[in-house]
Amino acid sequence: MEDITTCQRPVGRKITPQRAEFRRLAKSAEIGMVTRAQLAVLAQNLTCTGLINGTESHLLLILINTAPADAFDTSGRPIVFKSNRQLAFEVGRSVGRISRMLSKLFDLGLITMQDSGNYKRYPIRNRDGDITDGCGVDLRILVLRYGELTRLVKDTRAEKKATEAALRRYRGALRNIRCALAAVADVSATVHRRVADRVERISNYIGIAAKASNRMLRRATVLLEWSMDRLMQLDPRPQDQLGAVKTTCLRVANDMQKQTTPPYQSGRSSNVREGSAHVGQYSFPKASAASSSAFEETATPWRGSVSEREPQRQALIALRDVLRATPALAELGCTPKSFQEFVRLTPMLCRFIGISEDARRGAVEAMGEQQAAVAVAVTLEKANRREVSSPGGYLRAMAERAAAGRLHLTRSVFGLAARRDLEESTRMAGQT
Repeated sequence: MEDITTCQRPVGRKITPQRAEFRRLAKSAEIGMVTRAQLAVLAQNLTCTGLINGTESHLLLILINTAPADAFDTSGRPIVFKSNRQLAFEVGRSVGRISRMLSKLFDLGLITMQDSGNYKRYPIRNRDGDITDGCGVDLRILVLRYGELTRLVKDTRAEKKATEAALRRYRGALRNIRCALAAVADVSATVHRRVADRVERISNYIGIAAKASNRMLRRATVLLEWSMDRLMQLDPRPQDQLGAVKTTCLRVANDMQKQTTPPYQSGRSSNVREGSAHVGQYSFPKASAASSSAFEETATPWRGSVSEREPQRQALIALRDVLRATPALAELGCTPKSFQEFVRLTPMLCRFIGISEDARRGAVEAMGEQQAAVAVAVTLEKANRREVSSPGGYLRAMAERAAAGRLHLTRSVFGLAARRDLEESTRMAGQT
């Protein structure tokens, strides 16, 4: 005789580990610390965080207002027993849509749900008639997470306010420099074209300003203001005006010092060799551990395997040494805390100084991401000093020398650091 197996209807809503965790947390909620009015305000404000949309916020608000006010007292149980059909009528959506929205609220940890075997919602009361539990929509998890969600709303509003302020400042800086480009007449055509191209690259990188992040807008504003100073031939701004943070320096007694930007040289060095990235050697007093030969090319080429010796020498460069040797980074408001952040900022720096993406990729292939970022910083510093007229060609030449095993990036960094120390000591001596 053939067995007849009855297809039983699944009982209750699908339970995931996350939903089970929310149920467990809801039982530990301390009722009586938050009122119904506070939860109603929170439900309306959650839309600004992007967690839920307006319809879901309306549904959550109806659930909160359905529970009696005394259910949020110390001995209460804020559980709602309305059916999906009734909720659909009040929200103005279909029953299926209400079921999906309840599932989303459950997944977000804004409510928990307990379904009965026949999908009905009903309370479980004690002998005194008080509700102790029930099958329905439980709001205790919302009471438990009230402080967390309130902080999220405040942080989101503060971020939005900061982004709007950054957007206004960016648009103002972009308008000012474009007006200055149209009105200025006492600069050379080369400088005018270079600044105009730089402004266009920044504008294209940001794209639609209203959709850009706060961080991108602030960095773009710093770059535009920096370009404005160069166009007007003004001295570089102090770093405290650019929002630079304090960094560790090896040459102060208290181990903390604000990075300062020396005045850039007015003339281009006559030792720049056209068509290559090789800068002639300079003679400096020993202001630090670096020597006068601490540049890309030395009198005696490095002999040995590129894969064995050169990476070991270049790996000795510390981020604080790179920042100390290239004050142009801090002048642009670029003060990374780690090499990972520095590598992420490198494409933006390349766009700013006119290095193509192909040149940057070639440097990454020849040196690796970290050393390529250091090479870009060195290129930026020398372009800032007006020693390099073609940053892209300079970086390509450095990549070729790295592939041939003749690039000494460590010496370049310490050579620039020695030059900066000398300029700092000269400036301090002049002030005294």
